[in-house]
Amino acid sequence: MAATETPEKMGMITLRGSTETVVEFFGYAINSILYQRGIYPPDLFSSVSKYGLSILVTKDKGLQEYLGEVLRQLKSWMMCCQVKKLVVVVASQLTEQTLERWTFDVQVNEAANAALAVPQTQADKVREQKEIQAIIRQITASVTFLPLLDEPCSFDLLIYTDKAADVPQAWAESDPKYIVGGSEEVKLRSLTTKIHKVDGAVAYRFSELGA
Repeated sequence: MAATETPEKMGMITLRGSTETVVEFFGYAINSILYQRGIYPPDLFSSVSKYGLSILVTKDKGLQEYLGEVLRQLKSWMMCCQVKKLVVVVASQLTEQTLERWTFDVQVNEAANAALAVPQTQADKVREQKEIQAIIRQITASVTFLPLLDEPCSFDLLIYTDKAADVPQAWAESDPKYIVGGSEEVKLRSLTTKIHKVDGAVAYRFSELGA
């Protein structure tokens, strides 16, 4: 069987390669949010080594399958440049009020995408990993600046797409699930892959009266 040179092996990055990097990052970021915000019990997570960090990911089969399905669809849409943002919504199970919105805006460098493949140096790869490390570390540190979630919470994943995106029957339109009342926002570090740029932020429900 003849070996072939992929663009990545030749020091190039393509839409597919960039998409795989971003989607993989989203998977670890979502797992980190679910663990750090206590959406699921700690014993449902195990530690893996990734990006030079120790990251906690779920070992619950049902949650793994759900996240896997979402990420596969996300990848399909991103390969068509149809994704605008991914949002992780944390809500109260009792009141269904949104308590936190973790938003990741996705931008495509149209010129780079039109070129089919663009140069990616080893320095670019190192910078990319450091950017991912910084975002994961911010998620880990979120317990120090976000209000304590002292009630059972659930989560939802929202994907904002172009109107032209083909939506599977199993998926449904959703309201934005914005935070009602006062809220604050903390910016997260950005991730750039030459083709995609991801800007993150977390908004959380805030009231001086603690309401």
